Amino acid sequence: MSESGVFAADGADVSADASIGAGSKIWHLAQVREQASLGRNCIIGRGAYVGTGVSMGENCKVQNYALVYEPALLEDGVFIGPAVVLTNDTYPRAINADGSQKSASDWDAVGVTIRRGASIGARSVCVAPVEIGAWSLVAAGSVVTADVPAHALVAGVPARRIGWVGTTGRKLEEHDGRWICPDTGETYREVGDALVKEEETP
Repeated sequence: MSESGVFAADGADVSADASIGAGSKIWHLAQVREQASLGRNCIIGRGAYVGTGVSMGENCKVQNYALVYEPALLEDGVFIGPAVVLTNDTYPRAINADGSQKSASDWDAVGVTIRRGASIGARSVCVAPVEIGAWSLVAAGSVVTADVPAHALVAGVPARRIGWVGTTGRKLEEHDGRWICPDTGETYREVGDALVKEEETP
């Protein structure tokens, strides 16, 4: 059931069993499957796919031709770039070992979890099951095969951490053991493999 104030362009395919929050926009040729749940003010771009039972928070953006397969979980403010793929099958096969065609009952779907404010760059692939930490940034064209810490900047195939980013997406700058956001002035410290705000450091 969709709330009032939802816009679905001509040619969008939105299941009557999907839940769409007020202010959300679904553009031409996009498909939102049954039991998908989108929060308020989400944007689903042209040709994008949102699978059965996918859960999405508020203010998310799924850009053109991205494929968000179930059971993905996106928290508030997640950005999915153009042509991104979130997979859901660890061992994909079209057939079983005996040659019979696989059906939905022949495998267990596993999802990608993306935490608040994280961004996945264009044409990246996130290979489930992985968790992308809050406010992290996956560079365009990356293949993510392992969990990504909060605020991490990762790139490559497979993706590796190459820095840290702040809440604005800008790369943090290191000064005297502190990591500083050039936009907000917020400061962070590394604690093990994690990054925390300086006032939160144990």
